[in-house]
Amino acid sequence: MMRIKIYVPPIKTQGIKTKLVESIIDQINFEIKGKWIEPFMGSGVVGFNLRPKRAIFADKNPHIINFYNAIKNREITSQKVRIFLEREGKKLLEKGEKYYYEVRNRFNKYHDPLDFLFLNRSCFNGVIRFNSKGEFNTPFGRKPDRFRKAYITKIVNQVRYAGECIHKYDWIFIAQDFRKTIKEANENDVIYCDPPYIGRHTNYFDIWTEKDEYDLYKLLSNFKGKFILSTWYKNKYRENKFIKRFWNKFSIITRNHFYHVGGREINRNPMIEALVLNFELNNIKGQQKHRRKTDESQISLFEFGS
Repeated sequence: MMRIKIYVPPIKTQGIKTKLVESIIDQINFEIKGKWIEPFMGSGVVGFNLRPKRAIFADKNPHIINFYNAIKNREITSQKVRIFLEREGKKLLEKGEKYYYEVRNRFNKYHDPLDFLFLNRSCFNGVIRFNSKGEFNTPFGRKPDRFRKAYITKIVNQVRYAGECIHKYDWIFIAQDFRKTIKEANENDVIYCDPPYIGRHTNYFDIWTEKDEYDLYKLLSNFKGKFILSTWYKNKYRENKFIKRFWNKFSIITRNHFYHVGGREINRNPMIEALVLNFELNNIKGQQKHRRKTDESQISLFEFGS
């Protein structure tokens, strides 16, 4: 598999698939006749690297969608981001933790997408978390000097890249439930799902239940086009029971992955990730492909290293 440059979007999210992008894109060796659809946009890292001509990025969290629509409408540009972060970063350095909470209160009142970016890049471990009132409540990351010149430039470049993609391609950003997004897809579309993982993190906009998992399974099972689902296979503590219950009738790829983003140290552990696909796997050089079987001990697994 040829190494490719991975572009990281400006909004960080829990479970971002930066290190898995290459493996996911390697499976897309076919023409996408319709749209690339992400019902759980999150960071959008897969779509931003695949760069499809037509795409729908949807998410239940309206603040992620508002941020990218602000770029699309040119309300946010890389130059505006630099000016904003230089100004706000200076205030954070001077006032410290107190200023972080000033911005957090301001965001919860006015929902400015630039404030969302500021909070996302200065909060504790990059965790996007909201309370039951829909208020951003992640505490300060305790780094008053967070917005150094090099870090600001890094974010500015990420915004510039995102803007180039958004303005070049026919991409739509919409805040809505995954059920509506999948139901509106057609057989020419390709759906990539990266839903929240049960027990991995709590987020008012991303609480995930067994019913959600079942609804997703039913929708994808009935979908006439191609889909890819990112989920977890197991970690050192437990296995994903839904692999056996729902997903083992499809092709599955596994890979070791380590999450650095998480609210607690215990949540930042090695994880075996799974890609579930309803189409034939691509053969990755140097690896063995196994036939799909029906019981969990003989699931179609196509292993490749971390």
